[in-house]
Amino acid sequence: MKKLLFTSTLLFAAFNGYSQEEMPTIWETKMSHQIEFYGADNAEVTGYGYTADQKEMSIYSNADGSVLWTKKFSDMAPSLRKIDDIITIWEAKKIFLLDLKMGKEAVAVIDMMTGQLEWESAAYKIKMREMITYIPEENGFLFTFKDVNLFVDAESGAEKWSTSKFQGTVGQYIYDNGILTTVNFVPSGLMALLSGFKNQIAQINMKTGEILWENTYVGRADRKIVTKEFLYDLSLQDNQVILNLNGIQVYDYKTGANLWSAAFDYEIPVKAPMNATNFGVYGAVPAPYYTDEHLYMVDISGKSKQFIKKFDRNTGKLIWQSQEISGGARVVPNLYVQDGKVIIQVGGIVEIQGVFKEVEKDPTSGLTTTTYVRKVYDENIKPFGVQAFNDEDGRLAWDSERFKKGITNMYLDEGNLIVCSGKALYSMNVQTGDVNYEVDVKNGGVGDAVRILDYDDMIVVVGEKGVSTFKVKDGGFVGGSKYKRASVVEYFDKTLILETAKNDIAAFDVSDNCKHWAFNARKGAANSLTTDGAYVYVYEKKTVSKLKSRP
Repeated sequence: MKKLLFTSTLLFAAFNGYSQEEMPTIWETKMSHQIEFYGADNAEVTGYGYTADQKEMSIYSNADGSVLWTKKFSDMAPSLRKIDDIITIWEAKKIFLLDLKMGKEAVAVIDMMTGQLEWESAAYKIKMREMITYIPEENGFLFTFKDVNLFVDAESGAEKWSTSKFQGTVGQYIYDNGILTTVNFVPSGLMALLSGFKNQIAQINMKTGEILWENTYVGRADRKIVTKEFLYDLSLQDNQVILNLNGIQVYDYKTGANLWSAAFDYEIPVKAPMNATNFGVYGAVPAPYYTDEHLYMVDISGKSKQFIKKFDRNTGKLIWQSQEISGGARVVPNLYVQDGKVIIQVGGIVEIQGVFKEVEKDPTSGLTTTTYVRKVYDENIKPFGVQAFNDEDGRLAWDSERFKKGITNMYLDEGNLIVCSGKALYSMNVQTGDVNYEVDVKNGGVGDAVRILDYDDMIVVVGEKGVSTFKVKDGGFVGGSKYKRASVVEYFDKTLILETAKNDIAAFDVSDNCKHWAFNARKGAANSLTTDGAYVYVYEKKTVSKLKSRP
């Protein structure tokens, strides 16, 4: 059983001598065993979390830290020779204990609330979390194997049906009266398991497993590697199944027939490091931009094929294709339509997520330790620029020269374009590209900018040495707070969460001069942030702590 540790890349220059308040501790619980493996129901579906070592496991309450139960694996699943992995399905309130011995794989399913064995099987060769999809509407698990998908009852493990006509893992889906409409996907860890895989969108009768219809799609439906958000959107509108993935693809809900499509394949612009076992680049192409009548998208399907396209939203008819993006583009993170102009950001910040193999050698014993580290970080991709095209005919309207040397990101604010070069903030006229004002970001006292965010009537600058705010109207400095090297992990309401490579966390109130509260983790500690960003669970040796991100 290998540990996966979460860390963040270093985005900020170190700074000493800052002042801060500590995050208040809600509770602290010492377990009866070491914490080698952990997890929390951060969405509060069940209100519980777990810790475990090689021999036993505990379930604790997220509310007060009280331990619901602690049991040895040998007592919970005596038929399993050893436990190689633990998988928690919070929504189902089930724990999967896996024995992964080659050729003799077995699974035991435990009731999360009691620690009691519910069922076990040596027939279901579950190897990883990605092979399990919980369908709450049917209270069952869909298991993905090499040549077949099995649907089993969640409470008993009894097989309900199987199909070889749908391959891959069920992703985002539409459930309607026993009918599941879904796209399949193959996470990287499953690629070696599936043969003859094809991109498949299908409609399945969940009572019988019958495939009512199937079709193909363009692109790769997937989840982000670490944070697991879906990289596409599936919706049902007026008996049309709409798949937003590298553009838009529209199918008839009853028959699965292609109605129209404006999608393309896209190759990621960043090569994976040699030690990456799983790697993804996100935010390199913007989602389709919708108006009441039209759809706009960026098509980067090759080094010499980089265009903006405008479509009729109802029929998919191409209205115009722009000239090739001037100067080329490896990424186009943002696209906006405003006041008769289509504005794009060329280059800038994209998100990287991956699992990286790190090997350390003990200088005394010569023994090596292998750790798989999960990382989420930003990378700035060249070339840079901001360009605008006429909405009427797709012709280039203006191309700003100010951002050829650098850009972080941009956003619209009341008809003006707010752009950051990394060294300066700009407010620009959308129609002409003229600059309303230019402000040095170092006025905020936190070094050069890494990215900018929007809050109320302010620009939030995440800098090399902390966070600062400026008035969006005229660029006037509002307030700032210095911090250590860290990266953005969450931004909600008025609270911005930063995390360092050593798992230190700080929560900034951007509405109050960026005042912040921090937690300094000890070496070897790990943490888990709730989905609303309000709380942080910290795991260290035998102790679990719950902190409030801010008073």
